[in-house]
Amino acid sequence: MFVYYYRLRDRYQQQIASLAILGDERATWRPQPVQDELWGCAVSFRFPIIKLLDYETQWAELETSTNPFAIAVMAHLKTKDTRHDAVTRKEWKFRLTRRLYEQGYERQDILNLFRFLDWLMELPEGLKQLFWADLEQYEQEQKMPYVTSIEQIGIKQGIEKGIKQGIEQGREQGREQERRSVALKMLKKNLPLELVAEVTELTIAQLQQLQADAAAESQHDT
Repeated sequence: MFVYYYRLRDRYQQQIASLAILGDERATWRPQPVQDELWGCAVSFRFPIIKLLDYETQWAELETSTNPFAIAVMAHLKTKDTRHDAVTRKEWKFRLTRRLYEQGYERQDILNLFRFLDWLMELPEGLKQLFWADLEQYEQEQKMPYVTSIEQIGIKQGIEKGIKQGIEQGREQGREQERRSVALKMLKKNLPLELVAEVTELTIAQLQQLQADAAAESQHDT
């Protein structure tokens, strides 16, 4: 911290304020001020710290706060608590993402904060798909398709990988059914046929037939 301080001060010739945010799990670890002295030349450097672990007892305050940093702290704490419980982590990730909308942040602020949540609260492929599905439904209900507007990235990086892994593990009949099930979900999102074909490995003709069958079934139900 002292090295960062004096290098920044020297580089920009400005007053510098150093602040440490501690994300460790050692409740008693609190960095001490720097003290150094040699031949009558002395240096003393102290700086404020924020211990994220301290906020575990202030959860109610975090929930009522409109400060974006509160959501970042909540995400950090729940990521730590759900290290061995992916299902609960998925639930908390959705709840915290939903808070971004409920707090009334601007679209770009929501996207920026979501990128942090998505990076921090990593999920296994299967739960990641469920999370995206829940989020898409919520955004449709709120008429705010902010995050799922970039869902194609999730499809290419998550859904595609998970589906192809599942296809490889199943029997041929199960593979075909899984392809068609995923394709139908993607078609309902009005994704390009070429993209659906690439992900599911079905032909354009098969996808067009799947669309026709789904439309006929919908009319029959009506």
